[in-house]
Parts: sequence; structure tokens; C-alpha cells
Amino acid sequence: MIIADLKEIAGRTYPARRRTQNLVGGASPIQASHFCIGYVTLEPNGGQVPWHNQDQEEVYFLLDGAAEMCLGEERRVLTAGQAVFIPPGVFHQLTNVGDAPAHMIYCYGPAGDVAHWRQELDGTLPRAGIEAPPLPAGARPQAS
Repeated sequence: MIIADLKEIAGRTYPARRRTQNLVGGASPIQASHFCIGYVTLEPNGGQVPWHNQDQEEVYFLLDGAAEMCLGEERRVLTAGQAVFIPPGVFHQLTNVGDAPAHMIYCYGPAGDVAHWRQELDGTLPRAGIEAPPLPAGARPQAS
């Protein structure tokens, strides 16, 4: 039996003020070919999964807190217990709008790395409105 335990997964901290821990795929002891799952902690007041897209379909499930979800031309605040479907190829961003950390789970498939992780670490993430489509009107800015 293979078990992934959040207490034992160091995860990675990203410049946009979030920590991602792989539960299935990536550095996790659990590997699957059809999907990946991760646990994300968004720091208070702006911790973010910045504006990006990917080939896989994905779901974000907000466990606690409140976060602004931008998906294509739409913008909405998600609250604890809500999930959002992200179609392949559609730009999206999630930003913590609360004063406490927010936690979410993502699941995408098929399994594999997504380019935005490396792009963010390398400082080459496409910028909203320049190399990528603009954010929806009124959205919090993309982390740099």
C-alpha cells in the first residue's frame, strides 16, 4: 500500500505566495497515469495560483477561506466547499482574498507536469494582457 501523508510532504513554495504539496504525481510517493492531485496553501491577502493555462482539464476545490477565481473572461469569488471546473486551454487564476491562509485541492488529468510551475520559478510566466489574454475586468493583478 502506498500512502501520501501531507505531514511528510515538504512541497514547494512559489513566488506568488503559495505552497503546493503533491498528493498524486510530482514528488508524491503515489503516481497515477490519468490524474494528479495536490494540496495548495494560499497565503493571506493575495497568495495566488497566477494566470496560466494548460492542456489538461482541472478542478479546483476550495477547502476554506475565500478566493477570487478568474476563468477566461469570468471572475467570481469562491467560498469554502465550492469546486470549479477548468477546461483544457482556458486561462485561469486563483487569488486568496481573505486575511487568513486559504487551502484548496486541485485535480488535473491526464497526469504530467504543467508548464506554469517551472515558468513561475524561472520568471517566464506569460503576463496577462501581454503574452497571455487579459484578466477579467476588476480582477486582482497577476503575481509577478
